[in-house]
Amino acid sequence: MEQASSEAVATNDRLSEITLDSASIGRGNANIEHEREVAIYDLLDGNTFALEGRDEGPYKLSIGIVDDRLAFTVFSADKPSDEPIVAHFLSLTPFKRIMKDYFLVLDSYYQAIRTAQPSRIQAIDMGRRGLHDEGSRVLMERLEGKIKIDVDTSRRLFTLIAALHWKG
Repeated sequence: MEQASSEAVATNDRLSEITLDSASIGRGNANIEHEREVAIYDLLDGNTFALEGRDEGPYKLSIGIVDDRLAFTVFSADKPSDEPIVAHFLSLTPFKRIMKDYFLVLDSYYQAIRTAQPSRIQAIDMGRRGLHDEGSRVLMERLEGKIKIDVDTSRRLFTLIAALHWKG
């Protein structure tokens, strides 16, 4: 399992640790591994994460794919128990088209940064960002009423979800 943690943030409405289920991670490459590491680092550096109707943070989050569903399993960072506070299972269907397009654009982007003109790279990157924004909006909608996250947290979580789906 890939893991990271942080205790520097003062609020309890945050993630202090993120774990990706190693069985859920698809074939990776150096680019996707780097994206995943940066997303985890950035998430732990600053995030907003609160369970609706609960105040048991800070939290540990495990993300994985279970029976073709996205699993967000949340634990209390302050309690040594391996018993989750809550687990949310989200359908991947709303993400399928976005993920497919996102991966196509990522492939183009990684090819372009080797040989293309800066204007071409910038155009591809704008498309990548647009799809990334769309994916993070869908994630926020799917978590509504369950988990409160801000836009930056959603964007970084979407990066991790994409890393789980990457088939390289």
